[in-house]
Amino acid sequence: MLRTFTCLFFAATATFAADSLRQATPWASGVGLSDRIADHPEDWPLLMKHFAYVTPENCMKPAATQPSAGVWRLEGPDRFVEFARSKDLKVVGHCLVWAKDDRTPAWFYQDGAKPASKEVLLARMKEHIDKMVGRYRGRIATWDVVNEALADGGGYLRDSGWTRACGEEFIAKAFEYAHAADPDALLIYNDYNNELDGKREQMLKLLASLRARGAPVHAVGLQGHYEIDRIPYEALEKTLIALREAKLKVVVSELDIDVIPRGRWWADNGSHHEEMSKINPYANGCPPEILARQAEQYAKLFKLFQKYPDVIARVSFWNLHDGQSWLNKFPWQRVNYPLLFDRQGQPKPAFTAVMKELTTPTSK
Repeated sequence: MLRTFTCLFFAATATFAADSLRQATPWASGVGLSDRIADHPEDWPLLMKHFAYVTPENCMKPAATQPSAGVWRLEGPDRFVEFARSKDLKVVGHCLVWAKDDRTPAWFYQDGAKPASKEVLLARMKEHIDKMVGRYRGRIATWDVVNEALADGGGYLRDSGWTRACGEEFIAKAFEYAHAADPDALLIYNDYNNELDGKREQMLKLLASLRARGAPVHAVGLQGHYEIDRIPYEALEKTLIALREAKLKVVVSELDIDVIPRGRWWADNGSHHEEMSKINPYANGCPPEILARQAEQYAKLFKLFQKYPDVIARVSFWNLHDGQSWLNKFPWQRVNYPLLFDRQGQPKPAFTAVMKELTTPTSK
């Protein structure tokens, strides 16, 4: 029987200081972490004070866990899970199926010299899910089952080896297999930009179809990789309302606010890459006025979240502090400041603003 959200997300019994995200949020507080967090005890106090859920950045992805048929590399996931258990942290398994060709091991799609049939591909997916979910049954509370299956720029599903062989069926089957392997795990469909007009409708169509098939989807992940001055507050609220109406929980799965806008990187077929790869405006520190703007926008975002405590089950930041953020390297290398804590793990204006929002009584 599926555990209740109350049990899943609010079972921690430790007492934390008044300036703790873990204590202040009405939802579970989470963070994405380097796979080697167990080797960095200097990060543990910050982690333990503020977060209850941890997501490994890379070590549980299909390419990392089964790069070749029958070749399993599980030392990293094993170590991550044991570290989390030793610190009374709950693990989000990320992810079982990544619906992109460049993120799926090529062997999945091949059957000798020919493309794998639907039957072969689904059997491989089932074996992978059975192995991963079964191995960590009772030790991983939550799984991102399918990641990023929706198409960008309109349409419906992303073109991939999965859709070419199986159509939409692979998504429903992934959830069925995961639920069978651990009936108590919370199962999530995770994507990016799925709060935006257009892609939101694609997502709702997919969720309705999965529900019609009886697929056990329990929550939707909104990644929340935002850029300063471009946070889609209105679209996000529309999405929270739509998912409330669909009786689905939401997790904000990978939250950050980039202070160096990156949108042009993908414009005009990538013709701006060389120009943008030289942009590094804050190499010697982020100006106070930028940090203040970021803080205001984080506060506005959390003010919105505060309106939907019945919908939002978890908010996870993507990385622990600015020095560890993936946005220092993606999509080009620069010094970035997207999180609530600086490179020394000290609170930034954004943290103060978020805590003020969380601890201010909301009007009814």
